[in-house]
Amino acid sequence: MMIASESEASHMLESLAAIDEDAITRLHTRLAERAESGGVLDVAYRTIDTPVGTLLLAATEQGLIRVAYRREDHERVLAGLATAVSPRILRAPWRLDETARQLGEYFAGRRRVFDVPLDFRLSKGFRRSVLAHLPEIAYGHTESYGQVAAAVGNPNAVRAVGSACAANPLPVVVPCHRVVRADGSLGGYAGGPEAKRTLLDLEAAA
Repeated sequence: MMIASESEASHMLESLAAIDEDAITRLHTRLAERAESGGVLDVAYRTIDTPVGTLLLAATEQGLIRVAYRREDHERVLAGLATAVSPRILRAPWRLDETARQLGEYFAGRRRVFDVPLDFRLSKGFRRSVLAHLPEIAYGHTESYGQVAAAVGNPNAVRAVGSACAANPLPVVVPCHRVVRADGSLGGYAGGPEAKRTLLDLEAAA
């Protein structure tokens, strides 16, 4: 009888684990494809690595509904989507291929405007008005919270603009990072000050 050495046994276990992981991935992909073809995939998601960390992307049939930073807790974000939109959520990267491609171009300095359908159902009322204005802030430029408030017709709602930006469900794609304080300091941001600075520096360098 032949007895494997400790290193051989470890290698065999690693190989088996890799095989199992591949099998699980293929099974998950088949299930997601069947769910989509059967009309029971309401929210698809994937993650991508970027210069500002791992981003979670989620989309409905209407369009991109969520972009979330790691610090927002991706599991919590998905749970929130299950409650607010539908519990029929699956990892289905192909539905977000175009968004991932455009984000890659943006971070490489080759894209200034995003051209993907957006689903704004997570934002309503005044917040929705603020989000509608944000893409009008040109790439490489900024506006103060006060300027945004005036632009959406309520110049006294400076704090409400800050809250709308903080609650933006589509950061980066809907550029709340271009909104800063009147004195030029960064202000808050869902991805943290480092991420906000990285995005502004990226756009300034282009």
